[in-house]
Amino acid sequence: MVTTKYAKSGNVHVAYQVLGEQQRDLVIVPGIFSHLELFWEDPGYTHWMQRLTTFARVIAFDKRGQGLSDRGVATPTLEERMDDVRAVMDAVGSERASIMGVSEGAALALLFAASHPERIGALILFGTCARWSWAPDYPSGLTPERVAATLNAIETRWGEGAMVERFAPSRKDDPAFRHWWGRLERMSASPADMMTLIRMVCEIDLRDVLPTIWVPTLVLHRRGELVVPLAGARYLAEHIPNAKLVELDGSDHWPWTEGAVELSEEIEEFLTGARHATEPDRVLATVLFVDIVGSTDHAARLGDRRWRDLLESYYSLVERQIVRFGGRKVGTAGDGVFASFDGPARAVRCAMSVRESAPGIGINVRAGLHTGECEVVGDNLGGIAVHIGARICEVATPDEILVSSTLRDLVAGSGLHFSPRGSPPLKGVPEERSLFAVA
Repeated sequence: MVTTKYAKSGNVHVAYQVLGEQQRDLVIVPGIFSHLELFWEDPGYTHWMQRLTTFARVIAFDKRGQGLSDRGVATPTLEERMDDVRAVMDAVGSERASIMGVSEGAALALLFAASHPERIGALILFGTCARWSWAPDYPSGLTPERVAATLNAIETRWGEGAMVERFAPSRKDDPAFRHWWGRLERMSASPADMMTLIRMVCEIDLRDVLPTIWVPTLVLHRRGELVVPLAGARYLAEHIPNAKLVELDGSDHWPWTEGAVELSEEIEEFLTGARHATEPDRVLATVLFVDIVGSTDHAARLGDRRWRDLLESYYSLVERQIVRFGGRKVGTAGDGVFASFDGPARAVRCAMSVRESAPGIGINVRAGLHTGECEVVGDNLGGIAVHIGARICEVATPDEILVSSTLRDLVAGSGLHFSPRGSPPLKGVPEERSLFAVA
């Protein structure tokens, strides 16, 4: 459990958390969405923060007016927010730290590094720019029409998770993540406060500050960014003395939803001069993949809203059966569900129960199962065994439950019956594998 504490900055209480026990401090200034405790409900955030603590003591906080810090305060200035960073650093006994500014939070990080170089050892900027709004001499900024559209979206759809399509497009087809994102919007700030913040951000122009920054600086940006064009990052790197630019693959504006391992490795190398590979824990597990047969046709026939309702019913049905048979849901993607079990027979019986129950909500499913050694990273599972399970599901026919020969051999004597299905090619799996259908 991570404890949330408060630092006093003037009359404002600023919420913060400290993770890890390394000698090197890393202060993270969040972007426009921020809620210290809600972040931990997303496994991706947990994994990313755990990775950062392997080389730094991480200090995270909610900016005033957002998340768990005092809300309902007057619109903050950058100077007041700098006071908040200093108050948090003083509260945790950090004399000197590296500071990472994410998205809108980078403006604060930039100004703090320029104003207080004695307290900043290095500056890291992710998914950001020196100026947010368009100008004749800054064509990569947001046009007035784009700003107006953003404000309208906040006014009419705030809390629905719609902004995930621009901030984390790699997760936009994950209903569970979209639901979580909607909560993050609501718990970050109210619609009125967020619109006020957007207007304030669009007035910020730090271009004249960039040449005054002399601390080592790393600029990180994903090439396919939809919120801040890559040109904004290149401008930063060109105008901050001796800054290093690293262009990453992907399109997410959020740090940990895509390519988090690569991102943390770049940060580690910049701060320490080296990268260290962490050896994941390994465990024998049975993986189960289930998805809806003909999901595209269902979505086209039902329309967006009714399709979302059907997906919610489907997820609820599958999760109930996973719990019933002693498994654990690992993740969802689109209409697919990924679960793990420590007993292969229970995993098969779970798949059978889902198959029997699915017609009750108007759908049919298919499933694939495999037992093998999996890599454990936080709450997630990875490795070739997971890959094989997913590919087995892909070759299953409607209402079919396919298992690998490894799993079939492990459930001998369980009363389960199988029929051979040959060795169909599994995408990305080099060797042939005999598959069996559950009777």
